[in-house]
Amino acid sequence: MHTTHLTDGDWVVEATGLTKRFGDRLAVDGVDLRVARGSAFGFLGPNGAGKTTMIRMLLGLTPATAGSMRLLGRPVPDERTAALAHVGAIVEEPSFHGHLTGRENLAVAAACRAPEAHARIDPALDRMGLLDRADDRVRTYSMGMRQRLGIARCLLADPVLLILDEPTNGLDPAGILEFRAFVHDFVAEGRTVFLSSHLLDEVEKICDSVAIVDRGRIRTQGPIAAVSAGARPRVLIACDDNAAASALLAADPAVAHVQAADGGLSVELVDRDDAAVADLNRLLVDASIAVHRLEPARVSLEERFLEVTTQLGVPT
Repeated sequence: MHTTHLTDGDWVVEATGLTKRFGDRLAVDGVDLRVARGSAFGFLGPNGAGKTTMIRMLLGLTPATAGSMRLLGRPVPDERTAALAHVGAIVEEPSFHGHLTGRENLAVAAACRAPEAHARIDPALDRMGLLDRADDRVRTYSMGMRQRLGIARCLLADPVLLILDEPTNGLDPAGILEFRAFVHDFVAEGRTVFLSSHLLDEVEKICDSVAIVDRGRIRTQGPIAAVSAGARPRVLIACDDNAAASALLAADPAVAHVQAADGGLSVELVDRDDAAVADLNRLLVDASIAVHRLEPARVSLEERFLEVTTQLGVPT
């Protein structure tokens, strides 16, 4: 979803200059963030990047040191209760009463909400694939089942916005596919999912837009295609002498990095320049190296993530 034409009413999450200090440690550093209504938004970063702290501030669970934020157009913490009436959230692993059944746990949660929440218990269990285990005690549930029960509990509020911290933890492959389908259907209803994760592949499959966070700062954000496109361009080259080609290309000033890939070479360029690609082809041909394949590579979100975070030692 492109956000250039969105108005103020189309943002379900807004943060400006959001900062959190724990003593001398700066956990969240001047974050500006906007999440569009009716989207699946990925909040992506390595462990310890500040993702959970950011979520806790948005939900009013921990006070911000500086900055401002709004949920569903309402300022937090000033109008926190009114905002959270339409928000479902899981922060870290959800907790339940293990001696109660799944249905009983949801009944306890519904008792704290409006009367119509009780009528949503069975539909929520059904939507998360738990109806056949609803009357089993939660202590018999797997971690993945508890994750799904946590989302079912969120649905009791009929939320406009779901904020989920690492929601695919403990899910098996079938559960992950079901979760993807759930997010797709939820967003199709005009609702929004804010999904915090370190699983790049899942975020790329589930989300429309993403923010990449590291060391408490947002390094880049926007539609996934646009964020991925911000990475250095790469070309895939196959030739009759990969070793000679690699040495030749690595010495060229237009090339940032060369590595083996798929029986050929993956060549990362310094700049997005079509002329440079033609020059590289000419360089190889002039050296009597026969080129069988030369094509641009699709840059994944994972490559962009690694480029803008500290995991590869990139200066930030």
